[in-house]
Amino acid sequence: MNNVLPWKPTFGIFDHLDEDGRDIGLQYADRLKLAEACDHLGFYAYHLAEHHCTAHGRGASPNLFLSSVAQRTRQLRVGPLVMLLTLYHPLRAFEEICMLDQLSGGRVELGIGRGSLAAELGYFGIGADAVPGRYLEASEIVIAAMKGGKLSYRGRHFELNSVPLTLRPRQRPRPPTWVATNRPESAGWAAANGANLACVGHSSSVRKVTDAFRAKREETTDKGNPSPLLGLVRMIVIGRSDTHAYSIAAPAYETWLKSFKFLYDLNGIPTPPNLPLTFEAAIESELCIAGTAAFVRDALLGQLEVAGANYLLCQLAFGDLPLEASLYTAVTIHSEIMTRFD
Repeated sequence: MNNVLPWKPTFGIFDHLDEDGRDIGLQYADRLKLAEACDHLGFYAYHLAEHHCTAHGRGASPNLFLSSVAQRTRQLRVGPLVMLLTLYHPLRAFEEICMLDQLSGGRVELGIGRGSLAAELGYFGIGADAVPGRYLEASEIVIAAMKGGKLSYRGRHFELNSVPLTLRPRQRPRPPTWVATNRPESAGWAAANGANLACVGHSSSVRKVTDAFRAKREETTDKGNPSPLLGLVRMIVIGRSDTHAYSIAAPAYETWLKSFKFLYDLNGIPTPPNLPLTFEAAIESELCIAGTAAFVRDALLGQLEVAGANYLLCQLAFGDLPLEASLYTAVTIHSEIMTRFD
Protein backbone atom coordinates (compact mmCIF):
# COMPACT_ATOMS: atom_id res chain seq x y z
CA MET A 1 0.00 0.00 0.00
CA ASN A 2 1.24 3.45 -0.90
CA ASN A 3 1.50 5.41 2.36
CA VAL A 4 1.26 8.79 0.65
CA LEU A 5 -2.20 10.35 0.58
CA PRO A 6 -2.99 13.13 -1.91
CA TRP A 7 -3.77 15.31 1.12
CA LYS A 8 -2.51 15.64 4.68
CA PRO A 9 -4.93 14.00 7.11
CA THR A 10 -5.86 15.32 10.54
CA PHE A 11 -6.29 12.96 13.48
CA GLY A 12 -8.87 13.25 16.25
CA ILE A 13 -10.57 11.13 18.91
CA PHE A 14 -14.17 9.90 18.94
CA ASP A 15 -15.73 8.34 22.04
CA HIS A 16 -19.07 6.92 23.15
CA LEU A 17 -17.96 6.55 26.77
CA ASP A 18 -19.79 3.23 26.58
CA GLU A 19 -19.92 1.18 29.75
CA ASP A 20 -16.74 -0.81 30.43
CA GLY A 21 -18.07 -2.87 33.34
CA ARG A 22 -16.24 -0.88 36.02
CA ASP A 23 -17.11 1.91 38.41
CA ILE A 24 -18.30 4.97 36.50
CA GLY A 25 -15.91 7.34 38.26
CA LEU A 26 -12.92 5.13 37.44
CA GLN A 27 -13.92 5.06 33.79
CA TYR A 28 -14.17 8.85 33.71
CA ALA A 29 -10.72 9.11 35.30
CA ASP A 30 -9.19 6.80 32.71
CA ARG A 31 -10.75 8.72 29.83
CA LEU A 32 -9.31 11.96 31.20
CA LYS A 33 -5.87 10.31 31.28
CA LEU A 34 -6.35 9.23 27.67
CA ALA A 35 -7.39 12.76 26.69
CA GLU A 36 -4.29 14.19 28.37
CA ALA A 37 -2.09 11.77 26.44
CA CYS A 38 -3.78 12.63 23.14
CA ASP A 39 -3.24 16.30 23.86
CA HIS A 40 0.51 15.73 24.29
CA LEU A 41 0.60 13.58 21.15
CA GLY A 42 -0.92 16.30 18.99
CA PHE A 43 -4.36 14.92 18.23
CA TYR A 44 -6.71 17.60 16.94
CA ALA A 45 -9.89 17.12 18.97
CA TYR A 46 -11.83 14.91 21.38
CA HIS A 47 -15.39 14.34 20.19
CA LEU A 48 -17.93 12.76 22.54
CA ALA A 49 -21.30 11.24 21.63
CA GLU A 50 -24.47 11.97 23.61
CA HIS A 51 -26.71 9.07 24.66
CA HIS A 52 -29.28 8.66 27.40
CA CYS A 53 -30.58 5.85 29.61
CA THR A 54 -28.27 3.33 27.99
CA ALA A 55 -25.02 1.48 28.63
CA HIS A 56 -23.96 2.75 25.21
CA GLY A 57 -23.11 6.13 26.68
CA ARG A 58 -21.97 7.29 30.09
CA GLY A 59 -21.50 10.78 28.66
CA ALA A 60 -25.15 11.84 28.88
CA SER A 61 -24.03 15.46 29.29
CA PRO A 62 -21.09 15.75 26.87
CA ASN A 63 -20.38 19.39 27.65
CA LEU A 64 -20.03 18.60 31.36
CA PHE A 65 -17.44 15.90 30.73
CA LEU A 66 -15.68 17.96 28.06
CA SER A 67 -15.27 20.86 30.46
CA SER A 68 -13.12 18.50 32.54
CA VAL A 69 -11.19 17.48 29.43
CA ALA A 70 -10.59 21.15 28.62
CA GLN A 71 -9.04 21.77 32.04
CA ARG A 72 -6.68 18.79 31.64
CA THR A 73 -5.45 19.78 28.18
CA ARG A 74 -3.92 22.74 26.37
CA GLN A 75 -4.27 22.23 22.61
CA LEU A 76 -6.82 19.43 22.22
CA ARG A 77 -10.11 20.78 20.92
CA VAL A 78 -13.34 19.46 22.44
CA GLY A 79 -16.91 19.02 21.33
CA PRO A 80 -20.07 16.93 21.38
CA LEU A 81 -20.64 14.72 18.35
CA VAL A 82 -23.42 15.28 18.47
CA MET A 83 -25.30 17.47 20.92
CA LEU A 84 -28.90 16.27 20.69
CA LEU A 85 -30.63 19.60 20.23
CA THR A 86 -33.98 17.81 20.18
CA LEU A 87 -33.64 17.39 23.95
CA TYR A 88 -32.56 20.95 24.80
CA HIS A 89 -34.25 24.24 25.04
CA PRO A 90 -32.11 26.05 22.47
CA LEU A 91 -31.30 28.91 24.85
CA ARG A 92 -29.92 26.45 27.37
CA ALA A 93 -27.93 24.72 24.64
CA PHE A 94 -26.51 28.05 23.46
CA GLU A 95 -25.46 29.05 26.97
CA GLU A 96 -23.72 25.71 27.56
CA ILE A 97 -21.82 26.05 24.31
CA CYS A 98 -20.72 29.56 25.22
CA MET A 99 -19.51 28.43 28.64
CA LEU A 100 -17.55 25.49 27.23
CA ASP A 101 -15.96 27.65 24.57
CA GLN A 102 -14.89 30.21 27.15
CA LEU A 103 -13.66 27.60 29.65
CA SER A 104 -11.61 25.88 26.94
CA GLY A 105 -10.08 29.09 25.61
CA GLY A 106 -11.95 28.83 22.31
CA ARG A 107 -11.47 25.12 21.54
CA VAL A 108 -15.05 23.96 20.95
CA GLU A 109 -16.04 21.91 17.91
CA LEU A 110 -19.84 21.90 17.96
CA GLY A 111 -21.58 18.82 16.63
CA ILE A 112 -25.37 19.09 16.42
CA GLY A 113 -27.99 16.47 15.60
CA ARG A 114 -31.47 15.21 16.29
CA GLY A 115 -30.73 11.73 17.72
CA SER A 116 -30.75 8.35 16.03
CA LEU A 117 -32.82 6.23 18.44
CA ALA A 118 -36.42 7.20 19.14
CA ALA A 119 -36.46 5.29 22.43
CA GLU A 120 -33.89 7.64 23.99
CA LEU A 121 -35.92 10.70 23.02
CA GLY A 122 -39.13 9.01 24.11
CA TYR A 123 -37.89 8.75 27.69
CA PHE A 124 -37.95 12.57 27.69
CA GLY A 125 -41.52 12.63 26.41
CA ILE A 126 -40.61 13.60 22.85
CA GLY A 127 -42.47 11.64 20.20
CA ALA A 128 -40.91 10.73 16.87
CA ASP A 129 -43.27 13.05 14.98
CA ALA A 130 -42.00 16.09 16.90
CA VAL A 131 -38.30 15.38 16.40
CA PRO A 132 -37.66 16.95 12.96
CA GLY A 133 -39.45 20.18 13.83
CA ARG A 134 -37.87 20.58 17.25
CA TYR A 135 -34.41 19.95 15.87
CA LEU A 136 -34.83 22.35 12.95
CA GLU A 137 -36.08 25.17 15.17
CA ALA A 138 -33.49 24.55 17.89
CA SER A 139 -30.62 24.54 15.39
CA GLU A 140 -31.86 27.78 13.80
CA ILE A 141 -32.09 29.44 17.21
CA VAL A 142 -28.64 28.28 18.37
CA ILE A 143 -26.97 29.51 15.17
CA ALA A 144 -28.85 32.82 15.29
CA ALA A 145 -27.91 33.31 18.96
CA MET A 146 -24.21 33.25 18.08
CA LYS A 147 -24.65 36.73 16.58
CA GLY A 148 -25.41 38.18 20.01
CA GLY A 149 -27.70 41.07 20.89
CA LYS A 150 -31.36 40.30 21.45
CA LEU A 151 -33.08 37.31 19.93
CA SER A 152 -36.67 36.89 18.84
CA TYR A 153 -38.06 33.76 17.23
CA ARG A 154 -41.51 32.36 16.61
CA GLY A 155 -41.97 28.73 15.67
CA ARG A 156 -44.19 25.79 16.40
CA HIS A 157 -42.03 24.50 19.25
CA PHE A 158 -40.20 27.57 20.53
CA GLU A 159 -41.07 31.24 20.91
CA LEU A 160 -38.53 33.86 22.02
CA ASN A 161 -39.28 37.53 22.54
CA SER A 162 -36.35 39.97 22.66
CA VAL A 163 -34.23 37.66 24.80
CA PRO A 164 -31.00 39.41 25.93
CA LEU A 165 -28.01 37.24 25.05
CA THR A 166 -25.48 38.08 27.74
CA LEU A 167 -23.16 35.14 27.04
CA ARG A 168 -21.09 34.69 23.91
CA PRO A 169 -18.65 32.08 22.59
CA ARG A 170 -14.94 32.80 22.58
CA GLN A 171 -14.63 31.94 18.88
CA ARG A 172 -16.08 34.39 16.41
CA PRO A 173 -18.38 34.37 14.63
CA ARG A 174 -19.07 30.93 16.15
CA PRO A 175 -17.36 27.62 16.94
CA PRO A 176 -16.87 25.24 14.01
CA THR A 177 -19.96 23.09 13.49
CA TRP A 178 -20.21 19.38 12.72
CA VAL A 179 -22.81 17.03 11.30
CA ALA A 180 -22.66 13.24 11.68
CA THR A 181 -24.31 11.46 8.77
CA ASN A 182 -24.12 8.62 6.29
CA ARG A 183 -26.53 10.28 3.85
CA PRO A 184 -25.41 12.31 0.82
CA GLU A 185 -28.31 14.74 1.20
CA SER A 186 -27.24 15.63 4.75
CA ALA A 187 -23.69 16.10 3.49
CA GLY A 188 -25.04 18.64 1.01
CA TRP A 189 -26.65 20.58 3.86
CA ALA A 190 -23.37 20.51 5.78
CA ALA A 191 -21.45 21.88 2.81
CA ALA A 192 -24.01 24.60 2.18
CA ASN A 193 -23.89 25.67 5.83
CA GLY A 194 -20.12 25.61 6.35
CA ALA A 195 -20.14 22.55 8.60
CA ASN A 196 -17.66 19.69 8.95
CA LEU A 197 -18.63 16.07 8.43
CA ALA A 198 -18.27 12.82 10.41
CA CYS A 199 -19.15 9.50 8.77
CA VAL A 200 -19.27 5.84 9.78
CA GLY A 201 -19.33 3.03 7.25
CA HIS A 202 -17.40 1.21 4.57
CA SER A 203 -15.02 3.61 2.87
CA SER A 204 -16.67 3.08 -0.54
CA SER A 205 -20.04 4.10 0.93
CA VAL A 206 -18.55 7.10 2.71
CA ARG A 207 -17.11 8.23 -0.63
CA LYS A 208 -20.65 8.90 -1.86
CA VAL A 209 -21.16 11.20 1.10
CA THR A 210 -17.88 13.10 0.73
CA ASP A 211 -18.46 13.43 -3.02
CA ALA A 212 -21.87 14.95 -2.33
CA PHE A 213 -20.27 17.34 0.14
CA ARG A 214 -17.65 18.50 -2.36
CA ALA A 215 -20.19 18.82 -5.17
CA LYS A 216 -22.45 21.03 -3.05
CA ARG A 217 -19.47 23.02 -1.84
CA GLU A 218 -18.53 23.84 -5.43
CA GLU A 219 -22.01 25.28 -5.92
CA THR A 220 -21.83 27.36 -2.75
CA THR A 221 -20.54 30.88 -3.29
CA ASP A 222 -20.16 31.60 0.42
CA LYS A 223 -17.81 28.87 1.60
CA GLY A 224 -18.07 29.77 5.28
CA ASN A 225 -15.62 27.05 6.29
CA PRO A 226 -12.36 27.60 4.36
CA SER A 227 -10.93 24.14 5.07
CA PRO A 228 -13.69 21.67 6.05
CA LEU A 229 -12.85 18.40 7.74
CA LEU A 230 -14.45 15.29 6.27
CA GLY A 231 -14.19 12.66 8.98
CA LEU A 232 -14.07 8.88 8.96
CA VAL A 233 -14.80 7.07 12.26
CA ARG A 234 -12.84 3.90 12.99
CA MET A 235 -12.37 1.68 16.05
CA ILE A 236 -8.63 1.04 16.20
CA VAL A 237 -6.51 -1.40 18.18
CA ILE A 238 -2.78 -1.76 17.54
CA GLY A 239 -0.95 -4.68 19.10
CA ARG A 240 2.52 -6.20 19.11
CA SER A 241 1.22 -8.77 16.63
CA ASP A 242 -2.01 -9.41 14.74
CA THR A 243 -2.87 -12.15 17.22
CA HIS A 244 -2.25 -9.85 20.18
CA ALA A 245 -4.36 -7.07 18.68
CA TYR A 246 -7.26 -9.43 17.93
CA SER A 247 -7.09 -10.99 21.38
CA ILE A 248 -7.90 -7.66 23.05
CA ALA A 249 -10.02 -6.07 20.31
CA ALA A 250 -12.50 -8.93 19.82
CA PRO A 251 -13.81 -9.14 23.41
CA ALA A 252 -13.85 -5.34 23.67
CA TYR A 253 -16.03 -5.15 20.56
CA GLU A 254 -18.40 -7.76 21.99
CA THR A 255 -18.74 -5.63 25.13
CA TRP A 256 -19.31 -2.50 23.03
CA LEU A 257 -21.90 -4.32 20.93
CA LYS A 258 -23.83 -5.43 24.01
CA SER A 259 -23.98 -1.80 25.16
CA PHE A 260 -25.02 -0.61 21.70
CA LYS A 261 -27.88 -3.13 21.63
CA PHE A 262 -29.02 -2.38 25.20
CA LEU A 263 -32.01 -0.20 24.35
CA TYR A 264 -32.83 -2.13 21.20
CA ASP A 265 -33.10 -5.36 23.20
CA LEU A 266 -34.92 -3.69 26.09
CA ASN A 267 -37.56 -2.23 23.79
CA GLY A 268 -37.76 -5.08 21.28
CA ILE A 269 -36.45 -2.90 18.45
CA PRO A 270 -34.59 -4.51 15.52
CA THR A 271 -30.97 -3.41 15.41
CA PRO A 272 -29.83 -1.36 12.38
CA PRO A 273 -29.24 -3.62 9.36
CA ASN A 274 -25.69 -2.32 8.91
CA LEU A 275 -24.64 -3.06 12.51
CA PRO A 276 -21.91 -5.73 12.53
CA LEU A 277 -23.07 -8.42 14.98
CA THR A 278 -19.66 -10.10 15.31
CA PHE A 279 -16.10 -8.84 15.56
CA GLU A 280 -15.31 -10.53 12.25
CA ALA A 281 -18.18 -8.64 10.62
CA ALA A 282 -16.91 -5.40 12.16
CA ILE A 283 -13.51 -5.99 10.55
CA GLU A 284 -15.12 -6.86 7.21
CA SER A 285 -17.29 -3.73 7.28
CA GLU A 286 -14.26 -1.58 8.17
CA LEU A 287 -15.86 -0.36 11.40
CA CYS A 288 -12.87 -1.87 13.24
CA ILE A 289 -9.20 -2.14 12.34
CA ALA A 290 -6.87 -4.27 14.45
CA GLY A 291 -3.35 -5.51 13.88
CA THR A 292 0.27 -4.47 13.89
CA ALA A 293 1.32 -0.87 13.43
CA ALA A 294 2.29 -1.43 9.80
CA PHE A 295 -0.97 -3.21 8.95
CA VAL A 296 -3.15 -0.61 10.65
CA ARG A 297 -1.22 2.26 9.06
CA ASP A 298 -1.68 0.91 5.54
CA ALA A 299 -5.33 0.02 6.13
CA LEU A 300 -6.21 3.43 7.56
CA LEU A 301 -4.46 5.43 4.86
CA GLY A 302 -6.05 3.29 2.18
CA GLN A 303 -9.51 3.71 3.64
CA LEU A 304 -9.08 7.47 4.03
CA GLU A 305 -8.16 7.73 0.36
CA VAL A 306 -11.06 5.58 -0.85
CA ALA A 307 -13.49 7.47 1.39
CA GLY A 308 -12.25 10.87 0.25
CA ALA A 309 -11.81 11.78 3.92
CA ASN A 310 -9.16 14.09 5.34
CA TYR A 311 -9.92 13.54 9.04
CA LEU A 312 -9.61 10.29 10.96
CA LEU A 313 -11.81 10.03 14.05
CA CYS A 314 -9.98 7.38 16.07
CA GLN A 315 -12.16 5.43 18.50
CA LEU A 316 -9.34 4.28 20.77
CA ALA A 317 -11.44 3.30 23.79
CA PHE A 318 -14.49 1.07 23.47
CA GLY A 319 -16.00 -1.81 25.37
CA ASP A 320 -13.69 -3.07 28.09
CA LEU A 321 -10.39 -2.23 26.43
CA PRO A 322 -7.87 -1.48 29.20
CA LEU A 323 -6.44 2.02 29.34
CA GLU A 324 -2.96 0.65 28.56
CA ALA A 325 -4.20 -0.73 25.23
CA SER A 326 -5.80 2.59 24.26
CA LEU A 327 -2.66 4.51 25.20
CA TYR A 328 -0.46 2.13 23.20
CA THR A 329 -2.64 2.61 20.13
CA ALA A 330 -2.59 6.40 20.55
CA VAL A 331 1.20 6.54 20.90
CA THR A 332 1.69 4.23 17.92
CA ILE A 333 -0.70 6.21 15.69
CA HIS A 334 1.38 9.26 16.51
CA SER A 335 4.76 7.65 15.87
CA GLU A 336 3.83 5.50 12.86
CA ILE A 337 1.26 7.63 11.03
CA MET A 338 0.95 11.22 12.23
CA THR A 339 4.67 12.00 12.21
CA ARG A 340 4.94 10.88 8.57
CA PHE A 341 2.93 13.95 7.57
CA ASP A 342 4.95 16.50 9.58
